[in-house]
Amino acid sequence: MGSIDQTPNWQERVAKKLQECANKIPAAWKISDDLTASLLSDSKNDLIRSSAIRKSGILTEQELQITEKYTVSSLIAALAEGSLTSVDVTLAYCKRAAVAHQLVSCLTETMFAEAQERALYLDNLRAQGQTAGPLHGLPVSIKDNFHAKGTEATIGMVSFLDEVSPENSPLVDILLKLGAVVYVKTNIPQTMMTTDSHNNVFGRTLNPWNTALGAGGSSGGEGALIALRGSPLGVGTDIGGSVRIPALCCGTYGFRPSASRVPNGGMRYCNTSGMRFLLSCAGPLSLDLDGIETFFQSVIGAQPALYDSTAIDVPWRKVDAKPRLRIGLVPEDPVFPLHPPVRRVLAEAVRRLEAQGHEIIPLNGQKLRTLEINAVAYNIFTLDGAAVKHVLSAGEPLIPSIHHIGRQIEQLKASHPSPLFDLDAMDGLSKLALLNTKRAELREGYRKLWAQHDLDICISPPAQSTAVPHDTFGLSAYSILLNCLDYPGCIIPFGEVGELDSAETFELQEGQVGPEYNYKQLEGAPCSVQVFTTTMRDEECLQMAKQIDQCLNGKM
Repeated sequence: MGSIDQTPNWQERVAKKLQECANKIPAAWKISDDLTASLLSDSKNDLIRSSAIRKSGILTEQELQITEKYTVSSLIAALAEGSLTSVDVTLAYCKRAAVAHQLVSCLTETMFAEAQERALYLDNLRAQGQTAGPLHGLPVSIKDNFHAKGTEATIGMVSFLDEVSPENSPLVDILLKLGAVVYVKTNIPQTMMTTDSHNNVFGRTLNPWNTALGAGGSSGGEGALIALRGSPLGVGTDIGGSVRIPALCCGTYGFRPSASRVPNGGMRYCNTSGMRFLLSCAGPLSLDLDGIETFFQSVIGAQPALYDSTAIDVPWRKVDAKPRLRIGLVPEDPVFPLHPPVRRVLAEAVRRLEAQGHEIIPLNGQKLRTLEINAVAYNIFTLDGAAVKHVLSAGEPLIPSIHHIGRQIEQLKASHPSPLFDLDAMDGLSKLALLNTKRAELREGYRKLWAQHDLDICISPPAQSTAVPHDTFGLSAYSILLNCLDYPGCIIPFGEVGELDSAETFELQEGQVGPEYNYKQLEGAPCSVQVFTTTMRDEECLQMAKQIDQCLNGKM
């Protein structure tokens, strides 16, 4: 008789991992089954407006105040003056993150015990009159693809289970050098190449504003955790909108820097090493621009090129505010139509900016070549099929959102015949050369457009929609522009889907792709705008984003 295969199947491996994760949450921080059922009583749970974290009863009143009262800067200031200790702050955020995870499945790895030990070390250091750095004592969450020594970086794929990270990613080392407390890692989509943070290992991250909607991807765990105030500051990565889409879905701020300003080396990826032709960017998410700028300025100030050879050694520049901005307006693209709330919010933002004296310059949509940029990006992403091979090698199925994006691409190919959608017969090097040439042509076109209108910044739709039902978001048509051009961009929350959108109709026409629109499904979902500048003008982008945020939301 032949030997019996004792290798665990993928479901058994996942069950083992999930049990390990559950065991790391202290019993006192676990929500009872009855209370969980009460807090998640229907398919459209609004966990934020219903104060679900408070109702869990897990956090003390002081811990609720710590996690709800402060901005990143005021939290750092309170730690510095001694009115708060890192031990208290870290414990509060560990508990809140644990509760958030039980409600929306936003975490992959927890380092609660290690974080509390580090917080005690940092408090003792401060008691001796020393500080580790500008983030001294601040809890910071990180996306799952960052390596944190002693944890796993599975990126939600069965084939990477049981591989313990022997060292930190360079950015994690920088955060620790700056004094941060890294305490959790957050959920992502299978392959990290879809806009739905869902995988067969950790499950699906739900949107805390409406659990029937997606949290975005691929940094969706970060978006959901921060929206629930389970982290004051989180770090994601962005290769097609992966910081900005969770930010817009979950109502947070999110920033995609210019490539390599923030270290992006030494991370877990599922594509073949050396086959990354559009660079992913590490970027922050927070509930205010103060947190975004604090992260960016602190990391840049740490001389990241000393930690990571992929980082550009360009110091932080202080820039002055311009009283009157020339703002380019990116219009709706006919192939990627906007949902009524997105269109309304963008128009209202323009109205408010003009009322404050800023000049709005409508841009010619044909010159923006949105469909071409999406075609170039799609072809670059599919040059390497290693991600799908990793999935299939472990026997697990592909998640639904991967199939959904594939169907949208096929729709575009059928309705918009183009040489860019017909490259299958080309060999790899010829295809890469053509795509690099086309990308350079597109970037030159945008340079000319920017110079022609003497623009300071652009404002655009962040996506075709707000958060939408699971597995329906699809292509990231408006966010991918910045990745192809390597432009820094910021998501600014502004308004929500409301009564003004209830009577609007929306129907996809022939040749168009995008999510369906149903007001009743989306009511109350956060809305936002996207602003961006040209490459390496990150400091200007953040400064002008603050001015625009002040105009739209009354925030400094």
